[in-house]
Amino acid sequence: MLAFIVRRLIYTLIVIILVTLIAFCLLYVLPGDPATAMLGDDATPEQVERIRKQLWLDRPLIIQYGHWMDNLLHGDLGMSITYSENATGPILRALPITAYLAVIAMCISSITGVSIGIISAVKRATFLDNILVIFANLGYATPIFWLGLMGIYVFAYHLGWFPVQGFTWPTDDLGKSISQTIMPVICLAVPSIAILARQTRSSMLEVIRQDYIRTARAKGLRERAVILKHALKNALIPVVTLLGILVRILIGGSVLVETVFNIPGLGRLLITSAIYGDFIVVQGGVLIISFITCFANLLVDISYGWLDPRIRFE
Repeated sequence: MLAFIVRRLIYTLIVIILVTLIAFCLLYVLPGDPATAMLGDDATPEQVERIRKQLWLDRPLIIQYGHWMDNLLHGDLGMSITYSENATGPILRALPITAYLAVIAMCISSITGVSIGIISAVKRATFLDNILVIFANLGYATPIFWLGLMGIYVFAYHLGWFPVQGFTWPTDDLGKSISQTIMPVICLAVPSIAILARQTRSSMLEVIRQDYIRTARAKGLRERAVILKHALKNALIPVVTLLGILVRILIGGSVLVETVFNIPGLGRLLITSAIYGDFIVVQGGVLIISFITCFANLLVDISYGWLDPRIRFE
């Protein structure tokens, strides 16, 4: 198992290096000069030249990349024009909020989605199965921003159950934090629940038709033991793969949710920075999101080896 983990760590390190190259090149995909694109057409030549020197844009690309990587290893993402501070500051202030909402949504969607998928597979072709499949398809097809707007319209304006916007940490005000978190988390979790339910149902239906499941039933094992101990572990491999993908989906969904509910998270920070041309913050945010995705994929790869020992030797 240790050799398997080391191999996956090496693969992840290679991917991270490639990610840094792509993130570094973000400034150069802008039309024209990056400094002019960041400052706008009204910037004076002196301001443009100052930004070029500040970002080392007047040096060869390989030297710029080396300087940027050296700063990155020291936690320096570059100076933000909008916030007049290092981009690390606003990113680190916004990231915990997005992570808090995403982790709660991931826990809810994982438990709920897998449970619905198992029930739907066990009760295949019944009325309950049909209802669950219909709701899963609706959840998969519903846009996150529309769900958020409908939640605000119904539960905030008409019923007055939840606030329209904002975010509060539970340590500051638990009741207010819960009321502000419920709708954004539901908006993030609904599509993930639908995706996991569909995948779990499909995987379970494939597994419960296998010979070893029929053998376990023939031995007189309880149906609960057959499903949870024999079928579920083998059916979870494609579901675990999907969990790694859901990390990207939740982060992408946070951009819409945080914009709709005016939550000062990483998604809203990236949108605001892109609007104001603060591409240093955008570059740093994309890099952080990529690192989180790489780490999530690493955990998924390691879980493969635990779920199916044969994968360790491939």
